[in-house]
Amino acid sequence: MSNHQTAPIVLGTWSWGTGGFAGGNVVFGNNLDTADLKEVFKVAMENGLNTFDTAFAYANGESERILGELVGQYDRSDIIISDKFTPGMQDDTKENPVEDMLAGSLERLGTDLIDIYWIHNAADVERWTPYLANLVKSGQVKRIGVSNHSLEQVKRVQEILKPLGVQISAVQNHFSLLYRNSIEDGLLDYCKENDIQFFAYMVLEQGALSGKYDAESPMPADSNRGKTYNSMFPALSS
Repeated sequence: MSNHQTAPIVLGTWSWGTGGFAGGNVVFGNNLDTADLKEVFKVAMENGLNTFDTAFAYANGESERILGELVGQYDRSDIIISDKFTPGMQDDTKENPVEDMLAGSLERLGTDLIDIYWIHNAADVERWTPYLANLVKSGQVKRIGVSNHSLEQVKRVQEILKPLGVQISAVQNHFSLLYRNSIEDGLLDYCKENDIQFFAYMVLEQGALSGKYDAESPMPADSNRGKTYNSMFPALSS
């Protein structure tokens, strides 16, 4: 694959901020704000980890706000921001729901440019894919990608975009030792063959494979990840 200048490890910000159905408090059992993350951000930047992935869906924009406050302390050109349009959270009263969500994200992030912008899920490939082309042509977005799409859906996205003169350069999917769909359906091979950068998320299954948690030291019981993984610990350690 070609070098797209992203860091070898991308820092996800799903657990940053509280609120909404996917806030850090709900999913991870965290209550993290800017002050809690300032040192994390500083150490990451000092070690060349300059790529950060967020979404409006993460705590209804709170993750973006926190990231924007941290990015604002640095030279923007030194940082790569990855953000997402999430089908299902759009405002359908707007003429262009994608541009509307992007505008809100840009404001919270305190920037006029997103380095990589994704369609967050494959809820309606036919409806949302065409919007990606204008984002690139407007200069608000450098690169476009899709997340949580299957091989066939990725191929369809490419078919829709080709007449518009653009193509996706990245795919971001759930991928780990426990979740290998992108290998099994051929998506990983397709990305390699077509110079599409593959971003794997939840590679440690929200900490379940990190070694930090076990049956004696479980994840927060009232968090979504605790409800998902705590019962699995005996099996994971056997």
